Amino acid sequence: MMFHDSMANAQEKMTQVCLFLEQYHLPPTPMNYHVAYTYISKCDQALNKALEQAINNKQTIDSIYIEHLYFEFLNPGHKTETELLQNVDGVLTNLSRTTNESHKQISSFAQSISACIQTLDEGNLAKSRKAIVQLSQTTEGLLQQHQMFKTQMKKARLMYIKSQQQLQQLRKQHIIDPQTGLYKRHYLNQQTQAWMAKDKSICAIAIQITNLDDFTQQYGDLVGDVVLNRVAKKVQKYVFESGLPGRTRKQEFTVLLADIEPSTANVIAEKIKKGVERLKFVSTKGNMELPRIELALGITKRYQEQSFDELAHKAHLAAHKAHLCGQTSFIAP
Repeated sequence: MMFHDSMANAQEKMTQVCLFLEQYHLPPTPMNYHVAYTYISKCDQALNKALEQAINNKQTIDSIYIEHLYFEFLNPGHKTETELLQNVDGVLTNLSRTTNESHKQISSFAQSISACIQTLDEGNLAKSRKAIVQLSQTTEGLLQQHQMFKTQMKKARLMYIKSQQQLQQLRKQHIIDPQTGLYKRHYLNQQTQAWMAKDKSICAIAIQITNLDDFTQQYGDLVGDVVLNRVAKKVQKYVFESGLPGRTRKQEFTVLLADIEPSTANVIAEKIKKGVERLKFVSTKGNMELPRIELALGITKRYQEQSFDELAHKAHLAAHKAHLCGQTSFIAP
C-alpha cells in the first residue's frame, strides 16, 4: 500500500503509531509498524473494522494478531500465492497424465500403421514396397520425435520434483509459525471458513501458559522460548491426527477440531494437560529444577460465531475464566 502523506502528516502519524505500539507493548518491527500506520491512516476499512472489533472485545493485541492482520489485509500476494499452492499440484499432475495419454496414442498410431501395411495391394509389389518404405520412415521419425518428447518430459519431471519441494517450503513459510512449528493464525482462519462452508461442527481449545511471563522474567527470554517450544510440541503430539494446533497469542495456542462435541474436546484437552504436567525443566546453573508449567484451558463449540476470531476469542475467555476460578479447564456454554 502506497502512502502520500506530507512530511508534517507523516510525523504526526508516526507519533500516533509509536503510541499505539507502546500501548499494546508491541515491538517496532516493520510488520507491526506497517499495520499500525495503515490503521492510523484509516485507509483500509476492513483492517480498521477487524482491529477495532478486537479492541472493543478486549482481545489481546500482540505480534501474533498483528501478523494475522497483515496476511489477511495487507499482503497483496498472499492470496495469489495461496491459490498457487492449491492449484499447481493439480496442473502438474494433469501434465503427467497427458504425457501418458500421448504415449498411448503414439503406440496406437504405430499399430495402425502395421495394420495398414497388411492391406496394401499385393499385385503391385513395387508400389507396395515404396509405400512400406514411406510408412516405415514416417514411423521412425514419429518414434524419434516421441523419444525426444520423453527426454523432455524426464527433464520436466525432475523440475516438477524440485518445484514441489520449493512449494512445500513456501507453504511452510506461509502457514507455520517459525518459533513453535504450529500453524499461524491466518491459516486457522482459512480452515475455519472452509469447515463452515461445509457446515461442519467446530470446537476450539484455547491453551494458555499462565506462568510463561514468570519464566521469562526470572530466567530470561531463552528459557521462556524453550518452555514455549516444549509445550507446543506436546500440543502437536496430542492433536496431530485429530485437530489443527496453532499459535494465536504470545502465550496461547488454539486447537481447531471438526465434527466432535465439547465433551470429546475436553478429553483431548485433559490429555494435553497431563502431557505438559510431565515436562520438567532444570537450570544449567546449579542443576536446579524450575517450577512446573501452569496451564488454563478453555473449550467451546461454534454456534453463532461467524469467524475464527470470534470462536478463538470465546475459547480464550473460557480459558481466562478457568484461570480466575483456579480450575484447569472450563467449557463455555
